[in-house]
Amino acid sequence: MAELDFIQKLRDLKTQSKLGGGQDRIDAHHKRGKLTARERLDVLLDKGSFHEVDAFVTHRTHDFGLEDKKYLGDSVVTGWGTVDGRLVYVYSQDFTVFGGSLSEVHAAKICKIMEMAMKTGAPIIGINDSGGARIQEGVVSLGGFSDIFLRNTLASGVVPQISVIMGPCAGGAVYSPALTDFIFMVKDTSFMFLTGPEVVKAVTQEDVTFEELGGASVHAAVSGVCHYVAENEQECLYLIRILLGYLPQNNMEDPAYLPTQDDPRRMEEALNTLVPIEANKPYDVKELLRLIVDDGNFYEIHKDYAGNVVVGFARLGGHSVGIVANQPAVLAGVLDINASDKAGRFVRFCDCFNIPVITFEDVPGFLPGTAQEYGGIIRHGAKLLYAYCEATVPKITVITRKAYGGAYCVMNSKHIRSDLNLAWPGAEIAVMGPEGAVKVIYRKEIMEAEDPVKREAELVAEYREKFANPYVAASRGYIDDVIEPKETRPRLINALEMLTNKRDKNPSKKHGNIPL
Repeated sequence: MAELDFIQKLRDLKTQSKLGGGQDRIDAHHKRGKLTARERLDVLLDKGSFHEVDAFVTHRTHDFGLEDKKYLGDSVVTGWGTVDGRLVYVYSQDFTVFGGSLSEVHAAKICKIMEMAMKTGAPIIGINDSGGARIQEGVVSLGGFSDIFLRNTLASGVVPQISVIMGPCAGGAVYSPALTDFIFMVKDTSFMFLTGPEVVKAVTQEDVTFEELGGASVHAAVSGVCHYVAENEQECLYLIRILLGYLPQNNMEDPAYLPTQDDPRRMEEALNTLVPIEANKPYDVKELLRLIVDDGNFYEIHKDYAGNVVVGFARLGGHSVGIVANQPAVLAGVLDINASDKAGRFVRFCDCFNIPVITFEDVPGFLPGTAQEYGGIIRHGAKLLYAYCEATVPKITVITRKAYGGAYCVMNSKHIRSDLNLAWPGAEIAVMGPEGAVKVIYRKEIMEAEDPVKREAELVAEYREKFANPYVAASRGYIDDVIEPKETRPRLINALEMLTNKRDKNPSKKHGNIPL
């Protein structure tokens, strides 16, 4: 009988722990259209796979009356489970307990899970819904944040880290997500900012709402902090499951191979006419990508930010790949500060986790102007250059049309250790476009001609014939082959298989000094 009492007590305590801040607070949370911390884990993880740890932990504060307010598990749920059968470690902040605020034990629970993830080599997914540091604990809670930041940094490049913002994330709390690989937010219910609207009003006299200051749309399109915005919490968690399918468990593994029914030898005739002959006419590079990748599935990252470059994941012949592509439909695909940052960080992520990088290049150069120069386009452009130079994963480039100037060098040219460089027949590879080059080289001759317009047109045609084509670069080995556009898919899949056992390394050093 006594044994049964012990078991019943355990069951009662576990039931109590699962209620978090109590049924009333759970009901209030639901009324705001939000899932609880545990419900979110149920959606994210395979059914029945979650195993919780530290469900009986309580805070240790005795000030401000908190000694009479203790909840089992405190304000975060931690443990592990599986996504499509693969191990992941998770923590989910519980807003029903002290507004999800971070206490000493809250931080210790998260740190324990992060350390387990690094030891066993599995991704970390953190669901953030917190009012920030628990004020009643003072510097102890701030120290807890710092403990988490350290582990975020140590885990960087070791295991994938994904942050999910499903409520407020303010003050120092924002820096843990900022240190992770990907940040997901939910439309209308996610907020991130260092200082809230009231502080902004007091200091700068600006009137701004939570949404205007740190909503999902702001961070997805303006600041670039957020990588993906979902319509609701369920969609957000589903999208994370999809993302994990493209990633390996850790930096010592390769991404999983996923067999496909899409013929690896498939030719796509539409590619032969997709890119306009006229160099100044736009086209949508995403349409090009969908025609090439397995089953047309392209998982775009950062789609609302710096639209002049497109990055994301796809599969080719079952192999997971990272794709970087200039987007001629936005600013002619030019590289600017934001595009350089966006693409550079994506390339570095792929290199961390053994994901081959495929670059589709159609770039007229870097965006000119005082705003870009004063903003440090030289430094930011160097980040992308550094990322490509540093990367040792298989790297393949396809030049679809323009490859001009320094941007040609930066976008994974042969000179910075690209493994295979292909070009379509209409590719133009030169220091600058024919029109600009002629105006520089033949400026005096054009001015003195009887018909300057006619003479300029003749010289442009002559320059285009001599230099603005892929064959000059191919004659020097800078381009490995010129191919018909329709051949692109099978050629890329063949290249990936050829590069399967690629081995390359950088000189021995503590770490490089990327131009931040």
